[in-house]
This record gives sequence, structure tokens and C-alpha cells, in this order.
Amino acid sequence: MNEQLHALLLADYGAPVTERIEAGYCRARPVTLRINSLKMPAEEGKSALFQAGFSFDEVDWLSSALIMRDIREEDLWHTPLYEEGKVYLQSLSSMLPPLYLAPKEGESVLDMTAAPGGKTTELLALSDGKALITACERDKNRFQRLIFNLQRQGAGRVSAICKDALLLDDFFSFDKILLDAPCSGSGTVSAEREARIDAAFVEKCAVLQEKLLKKAIKLLKKGGEMVYSTCSVLKRENEEVLMRALKGTDARLEPIEAFEGIPLLPSADGTICVCPTERYEGFFLAKIRK
Repeated sequence: MNEQLHALLLADYGAPVTERIEAGYCRARPVTLRINSLKMPAEEGKSALFQAGFSFDEVDWLSSALIMRDIREEDLWHTPLYEEGKVYLQSLSSMLPPLYLAPKEGESVLDMTAAPGGKTTELLALSDGKALITACERDKNRFQRLIFNLQRQGAGRVSAICKDALLLDDFFSFDKILLDAPCSGSGTVSAEREARIDAAFVEKCAVLQEKLLKKAIKLLKKGGEMVYSTCSVLKRENEEVLMRALKGTDARLEPIEAFEGIPLLPSADGTICVCPTERYEGFFLAKIRK
């Protein structure tokens, strides 16, 4: 276990909760995926997977989400369902932010740091393909991956731009914004993924997160909603960034509640922090209304 990350967790949560988080890091997580309703209905996708010889468990809070049994990701890579973009490999936790944003037909939606595109395409699918989505990604290599996934999943309606979201003109405004911010990844640590996280790296992430969140609030229309999320469980990247960015603005926290059965960590009132377990990665979510 990374001693510096351990110390950060202890400072935020104390020993008993830290022990719970670190136990979650050690669990092997199954393959999870989302049936792409832009290409096929959820029930049709389940039937196709079953006919292809796969078994799975369903997820109560999202009909298109599945927990696969006894397979590796590679077992899906060369199937027609995967190659045709009818299923998308995605962690359960990362499926949550688009659900809380709940985009609807005709709404203008910004995905601020969009690559590789799983949440972007989920946003479009949740709106039955009818939201007006702009996907922003500053890194050229990641942008190409975003374009590939948008095309494969039938999300050509999305407007993708290779640009740093911090440099977007304040002339733009959106009904809804998803900021799934770059972070330390302290929620995604696993036996396969070594944690290289220390206080300096977390602080660097937090500085960028606060800048992005303040920019998002500027771009959000009056009466609009946004979701701020990270795959971190550290308060410096979550609650602290949130409170700093909201201070002195006309935006406020819109309380949300977790779906039944999702394992939780202590977090600020009205926010959600998912605990790493055998099924879930650690993840933080907050909703903001302007």
C-alpha cells in the first residue's frame, strides 16, 4: 500500500474507514458494461449477450448496466456487439454522473473533459439521442480516442472540439454541464493499478479542478444544473474544491441521494462519495444549480 496515500486517507477518514477503503482496493472487480441504447434497446442487448454465451447480473439503478460473470475484458473485444459499439466497457461508478445530470431533448449540454467518451455517449443515450451535446477535450491523442468512440457508438450528433475547456469563450452558455474532472485517481486504486499518489500531486489536481469548476459555473445558464465528479475519495479534491469554487458565486449545492445499494463513504451533506468495493470504484458526485 502506498504510504503517502494511506496517510492522506487517515487524515480524511480516520482508521476504521481507511481500512474499509483499502480493503476495497484489494478486491478484484468484475467486468462491467453499458448496453448502448443509441444502437439497441437494453433488453435486446441482454438477449444478444446471453445468446453469445455470456452470463451477467443486472443493476437495479440502470437497466442498461450489467455486471459480467467470469470473463475478462478481452473476451468481449472481438465480439460483434463490442466491435459495432453496441456495448461499452465502463465501470459502474462512472455511469453515475450522467444519470444525475439527466439530460433531456433539446437541452444544450457541455461535457468539459470528455475523453474517452463513455459519459458523453451515455449522456446522449439518456436523452434518446436528442440533447445538444458539446464534448471538449484538450489532449490531441485523447481527443482522437473520443472521436473514435463517438463514431463507433453512433453518437455523431455530438459536437466534439479539441480545446482546453478553460479557454472556452464566456460567450457560450449551457443548460447543463458535466465536469468529470481530472484527478488523482485515488478511488480507482486496485491490485492491478499501483497508486502513485502523494500530497503534492493531489494539490496539483485540486488547483486545476477548482479552475475548471469556476469556469463551468461561468458557462452555466441561470437556472441551469451541473454535476461535478471525480474518481477520487480525497476531500481535498472533492468537498474542499467544491466549497472554494462556490464561494462568492450565485451557484449553490443541489442535494442528491445515492441509489439504493451503492456503498458510501462519509461526505458533505447533499453529496455522494462511493466507497471502493468488489463492484464499485471510489467516486465523488455533487450537483450544482445556478
